[in-house]
Amino acid sequence: MLTKSSSVEDDRIGYLLKRAQQALRLRMDRVLERKGLTTPQYSVLSWLEHQPGISSAELSRRSFVTPQTMIRIVENLETLGLIRREPHPTHGRILMASLTREGEKVVAACHAEVNAVEKQMLHGLTKHEQVELRRLLVRCIAAVEEDGHHPRPVDS
Repeated sequence: MLTKSSSVEDDRIGYLLKRAQQALRLRMDRVLERKGLTTPQYSVLSWLEHQPGISSAELSRRSFVTPQTMIRIVENLETLGLIRREPHPTHGRILMASLTREGEKVVAACHAEVNAVEKQMLHGLTKHEQVELRRLLVRCIAAVEEDGHHPRPVDS
């Protein structure tokens, strides 16, 4: 629960965004752990559900982890039988990942858990406030990314 700020740092938007992200991540970690996954693994499965064959480099950018970490995540998901990798038809060295049937089942079950966490996070906001929050966050992201450079991922 938020308390009266003890310093100017506590009122900074960036600080509050990070606190919200950490609280969300901790809650997601807890619910996904019951399904045998980590939050980054869930992120990969979600992206592959919508974009089969996406490259590991793109997965690492979209999942906010380094390419080296993504290699381990993809290998672990393959070992768990949740994804399969096949050579790209024209670029043999590139492996394209896609969900297995088991991966499809697992990610679908995880969506319900993650949606419940997000619903809890937004519980105190009206529908209008949720739309406005989303709109404002998108504007903040666009403003920070204006120079075309995306921040380097950090494994958190």
